[in-house]
Amino acid sequence: MTTHHPPARASSVRMRAMAGLLALLVLACMIAGIVIFAEGRAPFHHDDASFNGGDAARGAIIFAAGDCASCHARPGQPDRLKLGGGLALASPFGMFSVPNISPDPTDGIGSWSAADLANALVGGLSPTGRHYYPAFPYPSYTGIRHEDIADLYAYLKTLPPVAGRAPPHDLPLLFRFRPAIAFWKVLFFRQGRSEAVLTGDLIHDRGGYLVETLGHCADCHSSRNLLGAIKPETRFAGGIDPEGTGFVPNITPTRIGEWSESDIVRMLETGETPVHGRVGSTMSDVVTNTSQLPRSDREAIARYIKSLPPRLTPQP
Repeated sequence: MTTHHPPARASSVRMRAMAGLLALLVLACMIAGIVIFAEGRAPFHHDDASFNGGDAARGAIIFAAGDCASCHARPGQPDRLKLGGGLALASPFGMFSVPNISPDPTDGIGSWSAADLANALVGGLSPTGRHYYPAFPYPSYTGIRHEDIADLYAYLKTLPPVAGRAPPHDLPLLFRFRPAIAFWKVLFFRQGRSEAVLTGDLIHDRGGYLVETLGHCADCHSSRNLLGAIKPETRFAGGIDPEGTGFVPNITPTRIGEWSESDIVRMLETGETPVHGRVGSTMSDVVTNTSQLPRSDREAIARYIKSLPPRLTPQP
């Protein structure tokens, strides 16, 4: 009896078809994984009650230390507590438009829970799970204490609601794909982590929290790589202004080593430098906020700044 075997060619076609189906299955799994990963997982549930019951008076200090009004106050309005947003922030990646964070329930964050605010500050995520661009300095805010989030939320609820949404970001097409921020976070974002170097000195360590987390000072006083992340070797050593309008100074001992703690405290209160000058540009807005802090906080900031390691100023 003669046995007939399928031609070798037919067998090869089936194998290629199976390999193609397997490749499509792997690709589908990869895409599904990317989508699930890129959606973002909020650190806190929307209804997490641990952020309720904050103290608005303490929240006012957190608000000032965080420099919130400098970005979120509506441009052209003298009242820095009308947080309607709309400020345009230039960057190498396009123009970002600062959002409305007033208590307006439609155009601001009036419908947010305290846990939603915590997810934004700690996780860089919106209430719908969208990733925020790190133009919002959540890589620094992520180390914020939970009680301070509760206090800040309580304070924000006392401010006047402002109607109207900020314009959308004006970004090149390449940078409009928000899920890609998830991969940026993998490379450069460490949720809940603070860069503060602690020594056990209560004043110094309070300063570390104010400088590294709430004040996010390194976000301006450092240089950045091609993906917009801070270069560690330039931390506090100055760099090109994030908006491309000048050069932010080095604040390590290499540049201001002759300043005393008292000099720094005075500058943070009045804007006056020990060489009889005055700070300008966005630093003048920072001083508007630091002048509202308790003197003990300005002293803590000065103590921490004086402890920074000297670093050479990077070339513009």
